Amino acid sequence: MDGFEQHRADIESVGGSIVAASVDDIDNAGKMAEGKGFPFGYGVTRDTAEKLGAWWEERRSFSQPAEFVVNTENKVVVSSYSDGPLGRIDAPDVVKIINFYESQKK
Repeated sequence: MDGFEQHRADIESVGGSIVAASVDDIDNAGKMAEGKGFPFGYGVTRDTAEKLGAWWEERRSFSQPAEFVVNTENKVVVSSYSDGPLGRIDAPDVVKIINFYESQKK
């Protein structure tokens, strides 16, 4: 999340916005949200994870990361589902993704 905060102005400059959510309770999610200038939800349940298509890890009872880039028509144009710390979407790549899809409109 820190990387997204560091690049928030860049993302916003191309018309993007950031929203985050966690399986953590409000206190722990609040700690992660400190210093972030974007909405940060908490208490993601297995039901929510399944609706998103995210992988719910039984052993530790939490959702693995799922990331989405949604266009102005509310269509998911890029998604990433991870089962660990690698393979996640980097904040600078979000700027590239937005710019790519905007260039396709022209």
